[in-house]
Amino acid sequence: MHTLKVKDIMTKNVFVLYANETLDIVRSLMEIKHVRHVPIVDTKGRFVGLITHRDLLSITVSRLAGIDENVQDDLDRHIPISKVMQKKIITADPELDVSEAIEILLKNQVGCLPVISKKKLIGIVTEADFLAFTYSLLKKRKKV
Repeated sequence: MHTLKVKDIMTKNVFVLYANETLDIVRSLMEIKHVRHVPIVDTKGRFVGLITHRDLLSITVSRLAGIDENVQDDLDRHIPISKVMQKKIITADPELDVSEAIEILLKNQVGCLPVISKKKLIGIVTEADFLAFTYSLLKKRKKV
């Protein structure tokens, strides 16, 4: 029986940004593409970090402080991703068994695993990918 690997369920067409881009671009990308995790790569496509929706929330000036949305946008245009991104990220090999990947997510309480091959980002596997996979299995089981 074929063991399911991360490469079998990962998202391959990943939206990436570069470390020298600014937070306003990250916010726009997350909002437009409905993603919560954005891998950061260098010009050769090598994975260098990750920025998440949670990271952005933690550095957003609170609306309770009376800060206008335009002020936040202006701040974001001047803060490079490199200042905020996480650099020590747990990654996955495309050949990693899916059950091991799930165990890594649960044990480390992370929402995604960037998938790396030869130092290059080739995909990402997220909680949503695991849910979609589980759903497809449950649907198949119902049909049997």
